[in-house]
Amino acid sequence: MSKLPNNFLWGGALAANQFEGGYNEDGKGLSVIDVMTAGEHGKPRQITKQVDPEKYYPNHVGIDFYHKYKEDIALFNEMGLKCLRTSIAWTRIFPNGDEEQPNEAGLKFYDDLFDELLKYGIEPVITLSHFEIPLHLATEYGGFRNRKVADFFAHFAETVFERYKNKVKYWMTFNEINNQMDTDNPIFLWTNSGVTIEENENPEEVLYQVAHNELIASAKAVKIGKTINPDFQIGAMISHVPIYPYSCNPEDMMEAVKANRLRFFFPDVQVRGFYPGYANKMFETKGYDIGWVTGDDQILQEGTVDYLGFSYYMSTVVKHDAEAYTGENVTNGGLPNSVDNPYIEQSDWGWAIDPTGLRYTLNVLYDRYQIPLFIVENGLGAVDKFDDKGNIHDDYRIDYLRSHIKASIDAVHEDGVNLMGYTPWGIIDIVSFTTGEMKKRYGLIHVDRDNNGEGSLKRTKKDSFDWFKNVIQTNGESI
Repeated sequence: MSKLPNNFLWGGALAANQFEGGYNEDGKGLSVIDVMTAGEHGKPRQITKQVDPEKYYPNHVGIDFYHKYKEDIALFNEMGLKCLRTSIAWTRIFPNGDEEQPNEAGLKFYDDLFDELLKYGIEPVITLSHFEIPLHLATEYGGFRNRKVADFFAHFAETVFERYKNKVKYWMTFNEINNQMDTDNPIFLWTNSGVTIEENENPEEVLYQVAHNELIASAKAVKIGKTINPDFQIGAMISHVPIYPYSCNPEDMMEAVKANRLRFFFPDVQVRGFYPGYANKMFETKGYDIGWVTGDDQILQEGTVDYLGFSYYMSTVVKHDAEAYTGENVTNGGLPNSVDNPYIEQSDWGWAIDPTGLRYTLNVLYDRYQIPLFIVENGLGAVDKFDDKGNIHDDYRIDYLRSHIKASIDAVHEDGVNLMGYTPWGIIDIVSFTTGEMKKRYGLIHVDRDNNGEGSLKRTKKDSFDWFKNVIQTNGESI
């Protein structure tokens, strides 16, 4: 068997901040990512905390979906998408984040967007917070280190749940909520939570204080959503980079177990509704105060999620006695004691290409949580080039997607995993999150825009467009 269930959600994944543009139109406020400059190949972006007219901010225009959404959705329909995973820009609805009344122009934009999707039978799959936190909440409240922001988020969630209760069925609360566990990279904590670490603070303790407020915010949103429409399917969303032990040395095995807790902490709470033993023990041992308030246990219990969405791009390896990462693949390293995996290849950006790791991930997550899973990001960032006839032959992207879809099908048919859908990342070329580049392209549709913000924004189908169209038409039988 190679087909997937008839209701399988084939689609594509995007984020408002990376493709919408219109960053200051129709009452939209500034978000934390609106004040991040473009980076360079393999180098992160800068956080300026205000718009500097001398610097370039690629997200301000993105690919101008804000004005071109009908054109793009027509292409998504031609491709045969059953769903589109995107996000609501929080600052379109509440420009500062702490207002009582929403911005009607922002609400209307998403009304029009969802109507256009539904016209073609494309289900919206909506993330509430995808690196879209209002800048005002970061600068004036300290982001999610302040519990008030959890209530602002709940108010935002209630507003959009009520507005779109008859248009959107599938929701997720926070995008890649666990990628901020890497406290050495300030971009993640800033974009996830609107938080910067101050001098003389313990980054790890701040992280868990922030995490607790976000977990409370997520749980409150789930409960609110279920009250508004019991048919809502509301999920969590994590970044999952599986961590393999370097060898069968028991020390390496245990090191991988401990390191994987960085991947599991958030979903352990969001799916189960309580803190895991390893986390409670760590708080006790280190004397951390995470800001627990009486009644939080009930909030977490009442706000567990219906499904688990996750991104999968790569795997990594840890060795118990590796004191520092010394391999060539800096991005894939991720952890202080990471080492290169000699059995797999890497992308141009140093990301490990490991389709079997996706099957492994599906098994690990389903065995652990026993709720439906949803692959809401997976894809290959690469440099695409036109041939002399104006075509893009991206066989490398097709090969990547084919191998990962095959691994997913095997997980369903051979391992019994309950998989809801598959939405490859960047179904159309968008601004890269990590570097702000356009050169790093994931899309099956090319957009004429370069790293300097130049280009006509013309859309062109790549070879992968028709290939994926056929995959969807055959429901995975022909890959």
